[in-house]
Amino acid sequence: MDDYYLLYEKYKDCSMVPPDTYVRNLVLAELVSPVEGAVVECGVWRGGMIAGIAEILGNDRDYYLVDSFEGLPPAQEIDGASAIAWQQNTQSPLYFDNCAAAIEVAQATMQRAGVPRVHFVPGWFNESLKEFEVKGAIAVLRLDGDWYDSTMDCLNYLYPQVASGGLILVDDYYVWDGCSRAVHDYFSKHQLAARIHQFDGDVCYFLKP
Repeated sequence: MDDYYLLYEKYKDCSMVPPDTYVRNLVLAELVSPVEGAVVECGVWRGGMIAGIAEILGNDRDYYLVDSFEGLPPAQEIDGASAIAWQQNTQSPLYFDNCAAAIEVAQATMQRAGVPRVHFVPGWFNESLKEFEVKGAIAVLRLDGDWYDSTMDCLNYLYPQVASGGLILVDDYYVWDGCSRAVHDYFSKHQLAARIHQFDGDVCYFLKP
């Protein structure tokens, strides 16, 4: 476990994820290490979370960083009043420039991770994911798009590409109304039997049946 916290220290300048939550993401990712396939993160900011996962899961995978690299789109009514208020409070220390970060920053972060097969998918999810396909299947899909539409776009385009037994991490399930609603709406629409789990009282995840 100490090694996980060392990875947090290495990448904390490039991640908004709190230390214990960061480590729990790494623990869950390692649990599905026998599942073959790519790692895809949607909403990467500076790349610190997927870089840590890459160090855990190693060089023999493809890593895809999907982000607008321009920040978040405007929150909508479905995302909840707190989401709209957060985005309007541009002076908050938690605003982080609307989660914007240049692609070059994420590229530099992944270079620190030292994995060779890294791919960047810039653009808004509803456009960039239309023709997106991984090589093989997705073993780990981490969703950090915050809002309803962003989360739903990722599920619509990417969930069908997740391997059986693959891991889906949902960063904002317990934070933003729109994110959690998108997950449940997707489950309902497709009549999925997957179970939503909470790891260690913190991280939301589910496994593809």
